[in-house]
Amino acid sequence: MARVLAVGVYLADRPNAAAHLIYELAGSAKHTVVQRWIALAPDGKGRAALPSTELVVTKPTPKFSLLNMVIQDAADFDWLVLCDDDVEVGPNFVDRLIDLSDHFDFALSQPARTTDSFTDHSIVQVLPGLLARRTRFVEIGPIVCIRRDAMGLLLPFEKECGMGWGLDFIWPLKIEGAALGMGIVDAVPVAHRIRPPAAGYDSGDAQRTMSWALAAHPHLTRDEAFTVLEAYPCL
Repeated sequence: MARVLAVGVYLADRPNAAAHLIYELAGSAKHTVVQRWIALAPDGKGRAALPSTELVVTKPTPKFSLLNMVIQDAADFDWLVLCDDDVEVGPNFVDRLIDLSDHFDFALSQPARTTDSFTDHSIVQVLPGLLARRTRFVEIGPIVCIRRDAMGLLLPFEKECGMGWGLDFIWPLKIEGAALGMGIVDAVPVAHRIRPPAAGYDSGDAQRTMSWALAAHPHLTRDEAFTVLEAYPCL
């Protein structure tokens, strides 16, 4: 049994799936899951009292700055799961994600996305017939799973990383430099179809922050990152 810290941000004034995620994460049959959610409620508007809500923030604040507020003790847990509020998951989601990430020795992982999801990078779309893939890319959202031995490499998030764009090209070099593995778990895909990407914030600001991050840190190119190193078929 693992100790899992699941943290996320939900937009209190917009349609979201936070209640669904909170319910599903709490239903783990194999692991102890502690949840900490932050409600982003501009000017106090919206529904901001869901279970496991630790903070209510009323001013626009970048996602990764918010996450830093609730992960100071992440190293006390075996796994950290970062959640957006606009994804739908299947039964036993967290148990299957953790167990398969552990089985394939992924210190950094993500669930694949269903074929009807909004998708920015085709590599994250689910591939039927596979359990998982070892890759050089794990997207910064909507759900990311970080094992304890990778937390020291990736946490805390730099204040300047904003919405996190670009981290998914920086992280692989840190993971590989520590001789750890990373990958995409196809057997537990999530549906990302409630809101288009970047619908809740200024994508221009996020793009500028990404340019700064990539200029400041060693990183992979897109061609280098969008690489499948090994695929694991269903038995």
